[in-house]
Amino acid sequence: MKLNLKLQPLSTWVKTKNEPLLIAGPCSAETEDQLMATAHLLAKTGKVSVLRAGIWKPRTRPGEFEGIGSIGLTWLKRAKEETGLPTAVEVANAKHVEEALAAGVDILWVGARSTVNPFTVQEIADALKGVDIPVMVKNPVNPDLQLWIGALERFNNAGITKLAAIHRGFSSFEKTAFRNEPMWELAIQLKTLCPELPIINDPSHICGNRELIQYVAQKALDLDMQGLMIESHLDPSVAWTDAKQQLTPAALSELMELLTLRKPESKDKEFTDKLADLRTSIDKIDDQIIQKIAERMQVVQKIGEFKRDNGVTILQVNRWDQIMNKRSAFAKALKLDLNFTGKLLELIHSESIRKQTEIMNDKVNVE
Repeated sequence: MKLNLKLQPLSTWVKTKNEPLLIAGPCSAETEDQLMATAHLLAKTGKVSVLRAGIWKPRTRPGEFEGIGSIGLTWLKRAKEETGLPTAVEVANAKHVEEALAAGVDILWVGARSTVNPFTVQEIADALKGVDIPVMVKNPVNPDLQLWIGALERFNNAGITKLAAIHRGFSSFEKTAFRNEPMWELAIQLKTLCPELPIINDPSHICGNRELIQYVAQKALDLDMQGLMIESHLDPSVAWTDAKQQLTPAALSELMELLTLRKPESKDKEFTDKLADLRTSIDKIDDQIIQKIAERMQVVQKIGEFKRDNGVTILQVNRWDQIMNKRSAFAKALKLDLNFTGKLLELIHSESIRKQTEIMNDKVNVE
């Protein structure tokens, strides 16, 4: 089911100096000199369309630097006047909204810790009723698509039509190379539900380190995301927050040169005809896959009935180990990604368990 959001195109509320849209600036506004110097260097690159800076910083634990506060808004206003760059800040309550609007901030964004709380989102949305300002909503900390959608809907219901989503990754118990797992599939699902909604990627918070930013940024562009939000600091080595994930303005400019911007589609007839043929092949294969899964589930049903009638438990761990080992080896030989194969097998196995459990329960109900 498609989302029914009333939206204005991104091009109507932000002027992109270069493709893709780049929103950049320090994680935190620390001092006036730091913010001004960084802003001027970013403007000089000619690649930055919006200057961002953290004014209020919600931190995981008390005692850490929680932002310079309202005084930073006056610095941001000066930076805008001197560089001509529109500005963006994060807001987490109605008071933040009031102060940011009074300071002439051009774009507001809602952070991941706020998106996760509908009460907070509604408070901010209520404070923006009747205000014509762009709002960007970061995904919630946890991988919950409905929370993300709900936040977007709350702002849209408040009359905000200049709306975008920011994909900054999700917290995970598993330790990987990323600070926050990208879980690209959730951003793709959101885009599928609302193709008109601009999605901005935040590789800084996904990566947690500057070394991976190019890789994540390129993948975001390849997935047709409309822009990037990247943290940039005059001297990241002395940054008060998130030092490892910030780039100098010069390094950011170099990174943008390395990115490849691809078109979402091509009007070349030879290309479109060939693509149509390949997609037809995909459709036929997908139909075969669905058919084979259905056949497998018919066998699963027979197995479930046989186990039920003979008083045998649903799960046999040894059998599951055999399946995983044999299928994984086969998949490897076919050059399939083992992580993908494992997830696919686990999903099919989970459905098999559910189906057999249903059969067992049906027998109990009959008796």
